[in-house]
Amino acid sequence: MRRHALFLAAALLFAAPAAAAPADDFKRLLDEHYAWLLRQNPISATALGVRDYDATIGDYSDAARAQRLKDVRGFLDRLNAIPAAELSAGDRTNRSILKRMLEETLEAERYGQRKMLFTTYYGWHQGFAGMAGNLPFRTKADYQSYLTRLGQYPRMNDANLRTTAEAVKEGFVLPCSVLNGYERTIAGVIAEDVTKSRFYEPFLRSRPVDVSEAEWAAMQQQARQVIADVLNPAYAKHRDFYAKTYAPACAKTDSISAQKGGRDYYAFRVRQETTTNLTPDQIHEIGLAEARRIRAEMEQVAKEAGFPTREAFIQEIRTNPQYFARTPDELMKEVARVTKTIDGKMPELFGTLPRLPYGIREIPAEIAEGTTTAYYNSGSPESGIAGTYYVNTSKLNQRPLWEVPALSLHEAVPGHHHQIALAQELEIAPFRRNFTGFTAFTEGWGLYSESLGREMGLYDTPAQKMGQLSYQMWRAARLVVDTGIHAKGWDKARAIAFMKENTALTDANIEAEVNRYISWPGQALGYMLGNIRIRELRARAERELGPRFDLRRFHDAVLLQGSVPLDVLETQIGEWIAAEKARA
Repeated sequence: MRRHALFLAAALLFAAPAAAAPADDFKRLLDEHYAWLLRQNPISATALGVRDYDATIGDYSDAARAQRLKDVRGFLDRLNAIPAAELSAGDRTNRSILKRMLEETLEAERYGQRKMLFTTYYGWHQGFAGMAGNLPFRTKADYQSYLTRLGQYPRMNDANLRTTAEAVKEGFVLPCSVLNGYERTIAGVIAEDVTKSRFYEPFLRSRPVDVSEAEWAAMQQQARQVIADVLNPAYAKHRDFYAKTYAPACAKTDSISAQKGGRDYYAFRVRQETTTNLTPDQIHEIGLAEARRIRAEMEQVAKEAGFPTREAFIQEIRTNPQYFARTPDELMKEVARVTKTIDGKMPELFGTLPRLPYGIREIPAEIAEGTTTAYYNSGSPESGIAGTYYVNTSKLNQRPLWEVPALSLHEAVPGHHHQIALAQELEIAPFRRNFTGFTAFTEGWGLYSESLGREMGLYDTPAQKMGQLSYQMWRAARLVVDTGIHAKGWDKARAIAFMKENTALTDANIEAEVNRYISWPGQALGYMLGNIRIRELRARAERELGPRFDLRRFHDAVLLQGSVPLDVLETQIGEWIAAEKARA
């Protein structure tokens, strides 16, 4: 049967060669666009095993930016000239995703907020400081490439400082309310003892087999010199610019809508991060409804735990020392115990598991106190780099142990590591496999993964049950708080009050989270909206398939097409349900 189909396809191809032109044009466009992505992202290219750009970190100049936009317009014009109707179903999906990406790149350029290059969550200085974690270090060439790249940081730093100086003059700056302690994220990278610098860490590893002892000593000396004479001065320049120029010009209001074009920019960010056409008002109401639903569940758990009210139980688990680690090592051991327990349960809920493993590490000290509870950094199968689940071990009296199961399910498996590591193995268009991620899908999946802890039996104490519900409430509150700040005139104090009243999060976590929503508008909206859509699709599949519903197959169906917009996911699951009916 399959051979007959191939023969017919070949016959049609020779009979009507013009009919294949759109598919050929599209393949050529995909290939050229992916090659362009690798050139524009040389560090990612190295991690992906493409070594053509090992001597560069990328060009951040205005001229390079203008050329990139010209290239994007060219790709989009070519894409629009290819009729979607004449492509295969898979390529129609590829086309729609690429079109969305290119159009959003151009739309973002319209707003002055594009010059806001950092948030309380991320900045170019921290991205560069963590570069070594995304690169292979096995050969002499790997280390030589790394040293070359370290020496290029001043050019990157200067270009970004110029753009940020323009942003200051034009009023595109972060609010004063979120910047307390931000200087530490810059100054903390500067190491007086260069051997303790984050940049020097690769040179504390074993010497590569193709490097002689003399060459290794010379490389180590070169690294120490680059850190002392090139990197430390560049970070000091950034620190001084921040302290003297940026911080004094910080915004006095918390809403992005208070800036020029800010309301339109926020509407764009909402569409971009949620992959929906929901308005901020609609999202605000969804958040309030979800908060009411979760609050009722929290009340029930509190009663089961023997407390008269939700508030009384939350006060207990927020303040009782038994719920907190006393040392960073104790917290990391608990994280390790929980993650290995989850690992053992994964085959029960998933038919396909990734080959790439993950590890756990502490968040770097200079950013820990001002950043979130944890985050995930993807690895690279091509370069032999594992995924990493980073855990915040600062302010231990604000890091309760009862949140570790939900947190680990989200950041490691079956959340971010499982989803992203699987995507890295998929036979899909390379631009989607390696350079595409939609917040509503990726973070929606992470939040959905937390709920799977119930089916895994992880929430076996009232405190852990309340922790999971608190994390659900946290993401529902994001819908209310993010839209409240950027569309309804809320300030930071009101946002914090709402979070404190509705979640079980500790004060430090709430502070860091609200700072994140203020400085990174719209990003936090994707979590709950994506989770709601996945829950709805699972309920639909369970309803339509009845006893034929297989949870392992459903999870694979969600994940084995990579990260996609929510409307694409809905179409894919609809097709999967139909196929399951036919299969049964």
